[in-house]
Amino acid sequence: MTDPIVEIKNLQLSLVGGAGPVNILRGIDLQVEAGETLSIVGPSGAGKTSLLMVLSGLEQADSGVLRISGVDLRELDEDDLARFRRLQVGIVFQSFHLVPTMTALENVALPLEFAGIENAFERAEEALAATGLRQRQAHFPGQLSGGEQQRVALARAFVARPKLILADEPTGNLDQETGEFVMERLFELQQEFGTTLILVTHDAQLAARCRRKLQMLDGKLFELAEAHE
Repeated sequence: MTDPIVEIKNLQLSLVGGAGPVNILRGIDLQVEAGETLSIVGPSGAGKTSLLMVLSGLEQADSGVLRISGVDLRELDEDDLARFRRLQVGIVFQSFHLVPTMTALENVALPLEFAGIENAFERAEEALAATGLRQRQAHFPGQLSGGEQQRVALARAFVARPKLILADEPTGNLDQETGEFVMERLFELQQEFGTTLILVTHDAQLAARCRRKLQMLDGKLFELAEAHE
């Protein structure tokens, strides 16, 4: 039996607000196997995005165990976390987070360039082609529609062939038809590369496409029913 790609034990996170410390994650336990698809649903403010931020190393937990691919993220400094993220974790945000002064191709190649990979632009071209944007690679984000920008973000997330993809409401800023197209590509790429996917969404139909479905309430995770294989 292989080790889980994500292993979390008693993960705690609190943030300081105007009224003092607020408990965001309250003893999270979770194991995710390689290649699994897992959705997390729950009301706004339940801690879903905070959990993804901790999983990506963009937020530091207060205590607990957090291992991805056997690496204890809580033992890494900021530089090591950045290096780990570039090659091991792909992130798709609701708001795209593209660099406005870079073309689509440059945005996708960026994590590979930072990692010192020589054929960064060749791989970026392939990733854009996989999301149907081969003809738009020289365009800047401001010249692209919202759906196209999210497909660039999708290409950037998968370009390094990471073991784990974290997607935070990836269709939240898109109309229904565009959102469905983006999600089809997301699941197609996930299956093609055997990537582990953790998806935060308010969309019940989208959540049901994942093999496992969890609910987050008041900073705690609860397992729901299995969905599709």
